[in-house]
Amino acid sequence: MTRSRDYYRILGLSRSASPDEVKRAYRKLAKQYHPDRHHGDPQAEAKFKEVQQAYRILSDPQKRSEYDQFGEAGVGQWSRTPRGQRVYQWGGGSTIDFDDLEDLMSAFGGKRRASVFEEFFGRQRPQSPRRAPERGADEQRPISLSFDQAVHGCTVTVRLHRHSHGESETLEVKIPPGVEAGQKIRLAGKGHTGANGGPPGDMILVVSIQPHRFFTRRGADVFVDVPVSVAEAVLGAVIDVPSLDGPATVTLPPGTPSGAKLRLKGRGIRKRGGTERGDQYVVVVITPPKTLTEEQHAQFEQLRNLDKSNPRAQCPWGEGT
Repeated sequence: MTRSRDYYRILGLSRSASPDEVKRAYRKLAKQYHPDRHHGDPQAEAKFKEVQQAYRILSDPQKRSEYDQFGEAGVGQWSRTPRGQRVYQWGGGSTIDFDDLEDLMSAFGGKRRASVFEEFFGRQRPQSPRRAPERGADEQRPISLSFDQAVHGCTVTVRLHRHSHGESETLEVKIPPGVEAGQKIRLAGKGHTGANGGPPGDMILVVSIQPHRFFTRRGADVFVDVPVSVAEAVLGAVIDVPSLDGPATVTLPPGTPSGAKLRLKGRGIRKRGGTERGDQYVVVVITPPKTLTEEQHAQFEQLRNLDKSNPRAQCPWGEGT
């Protein structure tokens, strides 16, 4: 029986070599021992054939696995002798007659070929290491809320699709009051399926909030622009304004300038993780009349003549500099 060859040693590789390493080693040696570079050199030709055989086995995942388990005997092939006798051949010329192999398999109780090789050639099939359970990946999904839904909280319906299993699930998700744009709501165990029996990941809802018609938000505070007349700003007034809780009343002090903010304490948005609320600010926007009657025009002319103050006197560019 011909001595068994070590295909890894032939290619100069370790048994843990990657497929790319196998390919690179083969190309290097095939070029080194190619017959075109060694005309009439039987040793180089034999070495070239040996390298080709090693690559044929180690480049095929199935054949490499059988070779790792059973050596050359595991990667043999059926052939016929010149006399027509069917034999199983492996290595550099080792053979066993078909009838003898049948007798062997019968002696081992009709076991499959791999089992016979294990016992006949004294090799044990290596146990594949059991892969550790892996948690599934998290999955992110955007969810759009109206301004009122984000401020007051709500319950939304979310439909989840399990593409790998063709399943779907409908969830009722409670959105807490005061949720902010960009905030993430985690649904535990509703993400991608885990591997090797591992737990699933989480579904993460990323909140976006639609703008309101007149309210704007800064953190837990809310702002609303409220137009007032020139007379209301000059003389003061009590005016009605909108709030998150419905209509509210504020007092406009005499001489209130445009851009002034009137505070409604505790009428803003609930702060995250508690019951405390921010504030609402009424932003004064003085709105002069677009048209005047002759009488109104005369009165404003009279007021301008009576008013000797200069509102720009304290500005860096004013007369008071």
